Amino acid sequence: MAQRDTEWLGEHGDRAGFEPLIREYLSWLEVHGYAERTTVAVRHTARSFARWCLERGIPRPSEVTFPALQRYQRWLYYHRTKAGKPLSVRTQAARLSQLRGWFRWLVREHHLLYNPASELDLPKVKRLLPRDVLSAREAEEVLASIDLATPQGLRNRAIVETLYSTGLRRLELVGLDVYDLDRDRLWLTVRQGKGGRDRVVPIGERAVAWIDRYAREARPGWVVAEAERALFLSYQGERLSARSLSSIVTRIVRDSGVRPRGSCHLFRHTMATLMLENGADIRYIQQILGHVKLDTTQVYTRVSIRGLQKIHAATHPAARLARRGRREEPGEHATAEELLAALAAEEGEEAEHELSDQDSQDLRSR
Repeated sequence: MAQRDTEWLGEHGDRAGFEPLIREYLSWLEVHGYAERTTVAVRHTARSFARWCLERGIPRPSEVTFPALQRYQRWLYYHRTKAGKPLSVRTQAARLSQLRGWFRWLVREHHLLYNPASELDLPKVKRLLPRDVLSAREAEEVLASIDLATPQGLRNRAIVETLYSTGLRRLELVGLDVYDLDRDRLWLTVRQGKGGRDRVVPIGERAVAWIDRYAREARPGWVVAEAERALFLSYQGERLSARSLSSIVTRIVRDSGVRPRGSCHLFRHTMATLMLENGADIRYIQQILGHVKLDTTQVYTRVSIRGLQKIHAATHPAARLARRGRREEPGEHATAEELLAALAAEEGEEAEHELSDQDSQDLRSR
């Protein structure tokens, strides 16, 4: 953040001002192992709130009152983005929750005598099922629409095949390194996924074949440093950013002409839905997706990667170059609606983080 921004946020040697206490809280989050993505979102939320307060004559966190927080909550509800759209209920709830966490910390660290946010009620977030899911035919249409005449096309086909086969989150995909793919065992190692957890995910033969083609024909021409570990690169030889990945996949889906619209999470929804329709046990899909638990159920059973591979191969439409294998009979644990609602909630979180990223850029440019 520019010097003028930090001064405007109340630095000026005031150790009880907004900016010093925001910095101290962010440092505490980092020391206690919170993900960088979390600290970035909290920094944006806290600084945005500080600006709102200072514009209304509230110079310090110690002068924030419960009525002031209620006014801020109403402001979030009526606020419109540059595109003229309201903030989603999920975005409003996320920002208020982050502020509640900051105020709890301020009291615990004796910067405040009481917590003005303790009685703040968060807006109720509805549990909705995914709006758009591709059919197996539509997924194949999207894949077939990618132009393979360029290195970018080969990379994009490998990316979409990987998303469709594994259901990875966008940050998990851009974080993949070359050696995270085990071609012999047909699995990917996802390192530091959501919640800082590693996991192993099955990947289909077809997706591996496209990754291999990209690795042979496109990636070598982009590598700048021999030590580069990232699997999916930009044409400048750098690891793809999450924002770039979203733009690439959104454009591919749009240009394919299929009715459903979406980006990386569209393929996560599609993978889970199609495997469910083909008889996969929800426990296996939960583990592939990296869900430790669903919001509405405490059911979680550890299963081996071999078991995951067997279910993946038997139920995913694109798991094999030539389909083979026998389907297991599913068991009933969580419900399909709960699993899909959890996926929809994840998509809302992705959108909220994208919005925070964009708003953070706007904040720095002021």
